[in-house]
Order: sequence, then structure tokens, then C-alpha cells
Amino acid sequence: MSLAESHAGDGRVRDGGPGRGRPRSEAVERSIIEGVMRLLEEGVPLAELSIERVARTAGVGKATIYRRWSGKEALFVDVLRAAEPPDPVLPGTSMRDDLVVFLEAARRRGLLNRPSAILHNVIAQMKSSPKIWEAYHADVVAPRRRALADVLRRGRDNGELRPDVDIDLVGDLVFGPMLVRTVMRPEAPLPEDLAENIVDAVLEGLRPPD
Repeated sequence: MSLAESHAGDGRVRDGGPGRGRPRSEAVERSIIEGVMRLLEEGVPLAELSIERVARTAGVGKATIYRRWSGKEALFVDVLRAAEPPDPVLPGTSMRDDLVVFLEAARRRGLLNRPSAILHNVIAQMKSSPKIWEAYHADVVAPRRRALADVLRRGRDNGELRPDVDIDLVGDLVFGPMLVRTVMRPEAPLPEDLAENIVDAVLEGLRPPD
């Protein structure tokens, strides 16, 4: 499946900033996102993807893009988000259940990204661009870290987690193994029960004493 095909029919595009005065059109936004994807699939480096070139490929004016995104950094972040599954809705039944769903979403993202040479290339280029990486971290990475911390904090407040734990450290302990498997060890298996096994292994040593 191509990067553009993975986004077909998906209207999950977020506004790049406040103050957009005209009604938004999902069809226009899709055409812009898919225009960027086509250029990436053709091998155009991120550094050469100007707003003018994207507008020409998508068949829209530059003003149309700037009404929806503050610049190409915000646009590229939404392109990457569009190529990934949406973040899951956590069940809220228990800390363990929420953590399993959270990690399962990361496992699925890993499975999706592995066969995509384009995504690997784009992510590598993005890391070499401080502005794009900063935008991606602020819009994608940081909200996910906050969501994970909220789950752990609720678990600590509900007595599912020892009261003396460092929430940030526990978040790293929970998410770290999945990050290693999906990013640092692309050859490592990602079995269906991986999220449950990680969560149970970590929580075994962090439960309050009986």
C-alpha cells in the first residue's frame, strides 16, 4: 500500500493554528495531504517540498494551504499523522487495560511503518530538520506522553500503582520496550500479545504490597 493510499478517505487533518476564518473543506485538505504524499513517493526530499510546490501538485493556491496550516512544518506533521492509525480511545476500565490499549496502538504503528521505506526515509529526514522535528514532538509525541502519564497517575490515585513511584520513570519503563522493538530493533518480532506481556511484566514489580 502506498503512503497516499493509506490516507485515502481519511479526513483526520487538524488545523495548523488559530484564526482560520473560512469554512474548512475536507476534500481540499485531503487533496493537499495526498499531494505531499505523492511528492514524497516520487522521492522529493523534505527540504525541497516548498508550499508553492505542494500547492501546484495539489491544484490549489498557496493561500488555501496557509489558511489551514501555519507553514510546511505543521503540514508535514499532519501528513505523518494521516499515514498512521488514529490514537486509540482508552477504555478507562483499569490502569492495566488502558496501558495495554496504549501499547497495542504503538505496536500497530510499528507494524504499519516497517514495510514503508518512504516513512522511514521521511522520519529520518524529519529528524535532521529541527523545526519539523520540534513540531512533530509538540503535536504528536508530547500529547501521547501526557496521555500515558495521565493513565499512570490515575492508577496511582486508584491504588493500582505504588504511591511512591515516579510517573515519568514508570512511563519510560512501560513504553521503552515497545519503542525498542518498533524503532531500534526493526528485525524483532511484534507478536499480538506483546503489549499485554510488557504491561504485566512491568506492573508486577510496581503493584502496592498486599
